[in-house]
Amino acid sequence: MKTRNVLMSFAVMILFVFTSCKNTKKEEVKKEIAKEVVKEEKKPNIVEVAVGNENFSTLVTAVKAADLVATLSGEGPFTVFAPTNDAFAKLPEGTIATLLKPENKEMLTGILTYHVVSGKFEAAAVIDAIKANNGAFEVTTVQGGKLVASLDGDSVMLKDEKGNMSKVVIADVAASNGVIHAIETVVMP
Repeated sequence: MKTRNVLMSFAVMILFVFTSCKNTKKEEVKKEIAKEVVKEEKKPNIVEVAVGNENFSTLVTAVKAADLVATLSGEGPFTVFAPTNDAFAKLPEGTIATLLKPENKEMLTGILTYHVVSGKFEAAAVIDAIKANNGAFEVTTVQGGKLVASLDGDSVMLKDEKGNMSKVVIADVAASNGVIHAIETVVMP
């Protein structure tokens, strides 16, 4: 009788351990699946989008030199008028190298933040604002300066404070913390 009770107790214990391990394994599998789903659903932030696009390699180098990676990876939302590599190539020879020097970090930061607006402004909203404001919509940049958006046919144009114009060549590149519009010319405060 005693042996039978011991065997019954042992059998119950094995069953409990087996069931417990089976449930633990199921929970582990569920957690792994949930992690993968979250990874797939997570959109890259503005910096990650720029890093993943070879047309923005000069911009990424400048953002790193200006110590703006953390800021532009932050919560936002931001609208970035991002100069392409070709836009930076239009600057006078030596300008990029000069701006990337540590002693010019403040100037570089000012130029880069002049390309950033607080808030998320997709192309349709920008076009609507231009039309609602008699053909010109002024926005204040993170740097504190102004950009004026207007239309040239179907293209959105930006005019900087010096009167230079830049065309949006790619609109609405989505990021988790805002939107990027690629521009063909660097705008200057």
